[in-house]
Amino acid sequence: MRITHHKGIISLDQKDYLQTVLKCFNMQNVKEAYTPLPSGYNPVSNESSVDEKLCTKYQQVIGLLLYLMLGTRPDIAYAVTKMVQFAANPSEEHYNKALYICKYLAGIIDYKLEYGLKQHGLYAYADADWAFDQGSRCSITGYLVLPSGTAISWNSRAQKTIALSFIEAEYMSLSDTCRQLVWMCSFFKELGLPIKGTIPLCGDNQGAIFNTSNPVQEKRTKHIDICFHFIQEKVSEGEVSLHFIPTDQNPADMFTKNLTRDNFLRCRSHLGITFFR
Repeated sequence: MRITHHKGIISLDQKDYLQTVLKCFNMQNVKEAYTPLPSGYNPVSNESSVDEKLCTKYQQVIGLLLYLMLGTRPDIAYAVTKMVQFAANPSEEHYNKALYICKYLAGIIDYKLEYGLKQHGLYAYADADWAFDQGSRCSITGYLVLPSGTAISWNSRAQKTIALSFIEAEYMSLSDTCRQLVWMCSFFKELGLPIKGTIPLCGDNQGAIFNTSNPVQEKRTKHIDICFHFIQEKVSEGEVSLHFIPTDQNPADMFTKNLTRDNFLRCRSHLGITFFR
């Protein structure tokens, strides 16, 4: 990872690493893609026997993309998380879609996360996609944490507990995000940069927000693992405040589903990823 400075702005990039990845798979001069995965693409498991050679190639490209996603590329989080599920037995189609992510990255090779662009405090967005996995029926949690308007923490992963409704899936997503915010507050405090005031946490499901802010309604969510009720304590203590935001304004939407080009670019605009030479 390389850190650069330009007019007081800190920029994080992995351009050299990305160029090496593209070269490894002969993707330097490909036609760029505008989204990490084709809009509407929904991969299915490969029922054929394992092709060891293909499996090795697939795991190589997915492993390299995982490093990028975890470090400086929140915009490919959903795509990489989705495709990594097939690492044990990929098909040729899975491999081509992994390379499709490389096509997208080739088009934004000069884009980086820039910090210091805005003077906002710490805030976060959370979202969920209920029962997105057709096999396990697990929901997916996605969240985004931004200090000063640029992504510093993001996640896209399957929930460990099966939600019985869309509200429950959103409730568990809010709780996951809340735990991350509490950890980050502790981390900033150790750095000598304590977070003052209540941290705004935005979600796009009013039912989940209502259940979080009104513990008396817990009867309908008793079966949810007790760890997810942690958020009620933090809200009552004033450490976190919940706010409703419409789905079409929630950038965490990009961490839970495969969006169309326009919606994806709208969400990406909130991450602090900008063109930077």
